Amino acid sequence: MSVTSPMFRRAWRATLAGVALFAVASCSSVYRNHGHVPSEAELSEIKVGVDTRDTVAESIGTPSVSGVLDSGNYYYVATRFRHYGPREPEIVDRQLVAISFDSRGVVRNIERYGLRDGQFVPLQRRVTDSGVQDKTFLRQLLGNLGRFNPGTVLGE
Repeated sequence: MSVTSPMFRRAWRATLAGVALFAVASCSSVYRNHGHVPSEAELSEIKVGVDTRDTVAESIGTPSVSGVLDSGNYYYVATRFRHYGPREPEIVDRQLVAISFDSRGVVRNIERYGLRDGQFVPLQRRVTDSGVQDKTFLRQLLGNLGRFNPGTVLGE
């Protein structure tokens, strides 16, 4: 088969079309959703000043996050990410529903926040540093050679 034959040209065009189709398909966006936020219909069932923590958990489910420092408020968080090719994932939408309770555990207020409202809610995970260094067993063993004191072994 020569380079100028019609069959070679068709195969070459089909290969180029396949590569172009693959390039276009690989650059499409992929969306991922994390978390759950109750709908407006579910939130309308909750009565401010009447419902308690237990009735809220029964009607719309347990929250993804609850408050620690305050009176145990409920926070429902949902985030939508867009993955586009090799780029870092981008936050497209984030919604937060905050249900606050008074000291008796009765619903005091229901609020909804989101990116479109200008309320950016950063989610952070605080982890206590353990102070343990990433050393292999052999490195730890060889690191102790210089700290060996014969006097402590002999009992002096």
